[in-house]
Amino acid sequence: MRMNGVEPLADAVTGGVVGRAVEPPAGEVARDGHTTERNCLNCETPLVGDYCHSCGQRGHVHRSLHAFGHDLLHGVFHFEGKIWRTLPLLAWRPGELTRRYIEGQRATFVSPIALFLFCVFLMFAVLSLTGMLSTASGDNIREGIANSAQEQRALIARLEAERATAMSRELPTAEIDRKLRGARDDLQVTEAFRDRGVLEINPADEQATIAPWLKGPIEKVAKNPDLLFYKLKTNAYKFSWMLIPLSVPFMWLLFPFSRRYRMYDHTVFVTYSLCFMTLLAIIGAVLMKAELSNAAGLLWLIVPVHWYRQLKGAYQLSRVGALWRTAALVLITAVTTTFFLLILLGLGIFD
Repeated sequence: MRMNGVEPLADAVTGGVVGRAVEPPAGEVARDGHTTERNCLNCETPLVGDYCHSCGQRGHVHRSLHAFGHDLLHGVFHFEGKIWRTLPLLAWRPGELTRRYIEGQRATFVSPIALFLFCVFLMFAVLSLTGMLSTASGDNIREGIANSAQEQRALIARLEAERATAMSRELPTAEIDRKLRGARDDLQVTEAFRDRGVLEINPADEQATIAPWLKGPIEKVAKNPDLLFYKLKTNAYKFSWMLIPLSVPFMWLLFPFSRRYRMYDHTVFVTYSLCFMTLLAIIGAVLMKAELSNAAGLLWLIVPVHWYRQLKGAYQLSRVGALWRTAALVLITAVTTTFFLLILLGLGIFD
């Protein structure tokens, strides 16, 4: 509306001709990278507020490198406050974190799976940079084989001495002869592995004890042990998520047939617990690199304390209930870790 040919000041402020003159046209990009769209760029729904009410995308986006970096952090962690609310609770009050997430506080904390994937990536990056993953190599294996050969020769010498003593006393030597044959066969296999990098199985009794389908993979590992360790490291990173489904059934056994706590609760518990373990491994690797191995060793005393606090808070247990389940978690961890390592070994051998 015009008054004597003059636009009111209010019209200029609220988007009239004067107000629009200071903004780029709809859909164009300002110098700071801010877009001025009127419709959602994702689904073209007219915008009402800061977010699209149809698809949920942010109403206005930025096309700048700064915005790209922000989106990267946001996509991984939702950094605008979530991570700083999650990590302190994960470290000191893990049970409360687990329970609050299960009960629906999803916008407050980083989801357990997102945190787990990032922690695993960070852990393997730190372990690689600190050299923790390169301690086992072909040189270590060859040194171990040489030591084994030396021990086997010492055993053979001792058995031969026992046999000579038994013969001088006219005592039976059948048992000593059996052990001596076995020791010599073991030494023959070890020396073949050391000298030619090939595991040769010549004795008939050794042929009978190893399944035919295992001989090929064993010889492949013997020829190139470095390749096996490389596969173990890469598979440990790629298949680390398998620790979750391996652990959850055992967690269910701690609360059998419970109607209050279901598999979802156990999955959240296990995933947040694994996040803490990976962060602890990162700290331990840094301490080892700084030649503070004693301090790194003491870190693992924190693990049962953390399990106890998480169990007590997440499942609202008594002290006794949390204590015996913490003790059971020690056994569960040993079993699941063994299964995981066997899976990695199988993938490395038969891949």
